[in-house]
Amino acid sequence: MTPPLLSSPVISVAHGFFTRQGGVSCGPYASLNCSLSGQDERRSVLENRARAARALGVAPGSLVGLMQVHGCEAVTVAKPWRPGEGPAGDAMVTDRPGIGLGIVTADCAPVLFADEGAGVIGAAHAGWRGAVAGVLEATVEAMISLGASIQRIAAAIGPCIGQVSYEVGPELRDSVLADNLAGAAFLRPGQRGARWQFDLSGYCRWRLETTGVTRIDTIAADTVAEEDRFFSHRRRTLTGGGPIGHQMSIVALAA
Repeated sequence: MTPPLLSSPVISVAHGFFTRQGGVSCGPYASLNCSLSGQDERRSVLENRARAARALGVAPGSLVGLMQVHGCEAVTVAKPWRPGEGPAGDAMVTDRPGIGLGIVTADCAPVLFADEGAGVIGAAHAGWRGAVAGVLEATVEAMISLGASIQRIAAAIGPCIGQVSYEVGPELRDSVLADNLAGAAFLRPGQRGARWQFDLSGYCRWRLETTGVTRIDTIAADTVAEEDRFFSHRRRTLTGGGPIGHQMSIVALAA
C-alpha cells in the first residue's frame, strides 16, 4: 500500500505499508511477520524484513527498527544498526539516502512522513498511549531539526484498528480528555456501559493537524476485521491469546 502523497518530483521517497502476506513464516506468524521480539524463528523474520526492504529498493542491511515502547521518543538515524539492536523509542527520522525506517504494528497506527524539498523522512509508531504522549509531534519536531519545513511535510497514516473494532474503557478515555477535551470528538458510546469506541486513525490525523501538517493521507483499513491481510493484537485477545506477528511499514529516501 503506497499512498501517493509522500512521492513528489522533487525527491524520490520509497514507502509502503505492508500486509501480513508474502513472507516465509508459518502458523500464527504466517506469513510476512516482521517482528524480532516474538517467538517466530529469527531467520524467518530476517528473510521477511529483507523481502519488505527489497520491495522498496532498500538494502536489507540498511533497514532499521526500534525497541518500541509506546512512548514519544524520536530517534535521529545517521547510520544503520544491526537487526534487533535499535534503541528504545517509537519514532525515527533521517536525512540519509538509502536508510529504511521500519515500524512494526499489530493494531497501532504506523505513520510515515516526508518533506518534499529538504530530503527528510520520518516514521512513527502511534498507539493510543504514544499518540496522547505526543509521538507524532515529536516526529515532526525531529524532522524540522534536520531542515524540514512544516509547510512541506506530508504524512500518511497506515492501517490500524478501526473505530468499530476499538472498544475502550475509562483509562483511555480519561487520558485522551485529560490531554485535550477536544479529543472527545474521537470517542463515541460503546455497546456496554462505561465503554467507548475510539477512532485512533482520526485522532492521529487531528494531532498532526494541530502541529500545522495539512498534507495527510489515511489508508482506510481495519486491522482487526481484516484477518487475511493484517496481524491484530485485539483480535488475538478476543480469541483467547496465543502467538502473534506484526506487519511492517517502511519509508526511505532513494539511495
